[in-house]
Amino acid sequence: MKADLRAALREKPLVGDGAMGTYLYQLGFPVGVSYEEFNLLKPGVIADVHRRYVKAGAEVIETNTFSAQHGKLSKYGLEKKTEDINAAGVAIARQAAGDAAYVVGAIGAFRAGRRKHVRMSGIKRDFEEQIGALLAAKPDGLLLETFFDLEELSLALRLIRDRSDIPVICQFAVEDVARTHDGVPLGEAFQRLKGEGADVIGFNCRSGPNAILRAMETIPRDLGAPLSVFPNAGIPDYVDGKVVYSASPEYFAQSAIRFADLGSRLIGGCCGTTPEHIEAIAHALRNYVPAPDSQRPPATQTVSETAAQPAEPPVAVAEGGAEGGGEPSLVDLVRQRHTVIVELDPPRDLDIARFMQGAEALKAAGADALTMADNSLAVTRMSNMALGALVKERIGIRALAHIACRDRNLIGTQSHMMGFDALGIDHVLAVTGDPAKFGDLPGSSSVYDLTSFEIIRMIKQLNEGVAFSGKPLKQKAKFVVGAAFNPNVKHLDKAVQRLERKVASGADYIMTQPVYDPALIEKIAESTRHIGVPIFIGIMPLASGRNAEYLHNEVPGIQLSDEVRKRMNGLEGPAGRAEGVAIAQELLDAAMPHFNGIYLITPFLFYEMTAALTEYVVRKGARACRGE
Repeated sequence: MKADLRAALREKPLVGDGAMGTYLYQLGFPVGVSYEEFNLLKPGVIADVHRRYVKAGAEVIETNTFSAQHGKLSKYGLEKKTEDINAAGVAIARQAAGDAAYVVGAIGAFRAGRRKHVRMSGIKRDFEEQIGALLAAKPDGLLLETFFDLEELSLALRLIRDRSDIPVICQFAVEDVARTHDGVPLGEAFQRLKGEGADVIGFNCRSGPNAILRAMETIPRDLGAPLSVFPNAGIPDYVDGKVVYSASPEYFAQSAIRFADLGSRLIGGCCGTTPEHIEAIAHALRNYVPAPDSQRPPATQTVSETAAQPAEPPVAVAEGGAEGGGEPSLVDLVRQRHTVIVELDPPRDLDIARFMQGAEALKAAGADALTMADNSLAVTRMSNMALGALVKERIGIRALAHIACRDRNLIGTQSHMMGFDALGIDHVLAVTGDPAKFGDLPGSSSVYDLTSFEIIRMIKQLNEGVAFSGKPLKQKAKFVVGAAFNPNVKHLDKAVQRLERKVASGADYIMTQPVYDPALIEKIAESTRHIGVPIFIGIMPLASGRNAEYLHNEVPGIQLSDEVRKRMNGLEGPAGRAEGVAIAQELLDAAMPHFNGIYLITPFLFYEMTAALTEYVVRKGARACRGE
């Protein structure tokens, strides 16, 4: 007979299971349906997923009831089956787990961090119904997961404690590594939940292992409650029409040890994880013995530095910009000399001071254009139109704006482009944009009226004085349109074929995702020699050893060499940034003989790094012009 779940957590770190929804998607089941209804319609499928995780080594499995709440099920006309779906979820999990694993009833956040229009009274009724159904089915514990707000998580916990002394696990979704979405410092939030009766407190979803590790370092050492972590398998990406996740099982195995050293006693996976990830975690923890005095090692970054950084580093590709007024375009400049475009991400809040300081420093360093993403990774940031106008007017540097297909329909996109034309911001980059459900407003809609190919053609149509509707405009626009290129793929020839289609659609220049391999730089040059439009090769300096591992393991399309990872290993703060700049300079040495176009991506608003690299390109380019 298994020990009580609380007692088991005191003995050793337990292995949780992995994703249900994204795993069902990987198995071929379509999105847009209620996976929770499978408890009634396809119980064998759900039981098989549970058994795969138990076989992989999971010691705690979650019921397939994350969204089995009245309000969420009503979207599918299933609200009257709420109790049946929750009861079946526990029964299926119990049968699949047998004596090999504990079963916890999963309860997801209703607001998903953003649905503030939903009244707390309605949320309370939904929680009460689901909690009652799950408790009646007698799981070993309850799991409250993917909560953004302390207010809502605290409500659900209190409702459970009013009815039962069952073990309860509470988990936040990580965005800001220092506080909850409703502004409460994480340490304070954890202490409050512990006082209200939470047995285990931790994190899941929204982020991969890197961000969760940083968030854990903000939690006080004397919390007095076990921690839990269920990270995503990195950042999702589209490959051949499907959503895929990049973090490998091996990376999860390495992360599991670090989680355990920081006090985690329940370690599993969320979106994108599979039985292979859980098997890797189980293998890594099989003989784990915590050192009593080092379960929570000191952070390698200060809380203030961590909080000042975005949850994920910038990844999106960018293009250059021009101001009109007879000045040569970036395409003109890059045909004559080495030309530098620098990406600086718009802020996620209302403070633009450091952004503007960065813009000024980059201009002084010799950057030819400042490029700004359009809510990259579907994370809400300040309008790049507004910031583009500000840096153009106040700093005097050319602004280049990304245009994502995700956020605006045809009407909004044309209106947006007309605004850029009026402001004299005539260099843009057309990108598809990451799906909204993966960003900080997962309840938002992804529009996608246009593909990246179509938006290029439509913008170039404005240059002919023709609106998207086909009606004539009173004058012609002057847009120089860029397209994105990801060379970090298995089959470079297929990526080049896609690039050729973008050029055929009217792209005037190309920007690549960051490249970290000199051999790949040379291969890109050879494979794209026939393209006929300038290519700006992407270089993003590494900020730390942790940043290097995050990029290598969690970000789609980026692979670092073993040599680079070894050089960055263990380096943090100024030492890490210095080595990152040195590595980037070596990449520039490899790139500049092949490409006049250089695209530098600023990590974490550390503009000092890309300013130094800009100066390096300017000096090196000047020496090359003199024949030195």
